[in-house]
Amino acid sequence: MLIKVCGLRDNFQEVTALKPDFAGMIFYEKSPRYVGLNDGGILRQKVPNVKKVGVFVNASEDYIFDNVLKYNLDFVQLHGGETAAFCEKIRQKVPVIKAFGISSKEDLAIAQNYAQKVDYLLFDTKTKGYGGSGVKFDWEILKDVVFETPFFLSGGISLESLPEIKALKINNLAGVDLNSRFELSPAKKDIEKLQQAINFLRK
Repeated sequence: MLIKVCGLRDNFQEVTALKPDFAGMIFYEKSPRYVGLNDGGILRQKVPNVKKVGVFVNASEDYIFDNVLKYNLDFVQLHGGETAAFCEKIRQKVPVIKAFGISSKEDLAIAQNYAQKVDYLLFDTKTKGYGGSGVKFDWEILKDVVFETPFFLSGGISLESLPEIKALKINNLAGVDLNSRFELSPAKKDIEKLQQAINFLRK
């Protein structure tokens, strides 16, 4: 199972030393995990064997691609109301993860319109904001849907919920997205908890 740790900033090097498959950084100014402007160059470094993901919310193509180059991003995650056509256009230059807030099967039907236009889907808990809520949605609704595109599960995932996730029998569940339940404060991750999670998921 793929492991994506999102919302990195304050202890980026400590987290990437754990070698998750994906390391996500937020490029949305309203987020408490926004990368900011003064990273000292640390966030811009390439990380061997870890794919760096930039998370954007309703951003312009120019803003996205400027940061892809500046931060050496391997993937772009689109977390707003981006259209399937916009995702497909971005994907011509960089692989795309498209996130959706989920509270019902109707939300999953919308996500299906993006199948084959992105590299991964990501299902988060539907809230007024854009992720990082620490709230879990009902994962059971995923069991009745066949997804053409692999997806990440997100939203309120904690150490305690990992056994349940490993036991889920869901078509094309590719990995998990770990964020707020593995933090000491926004953008500062709990290294001990992350190490436990990675050890468990890779057993």
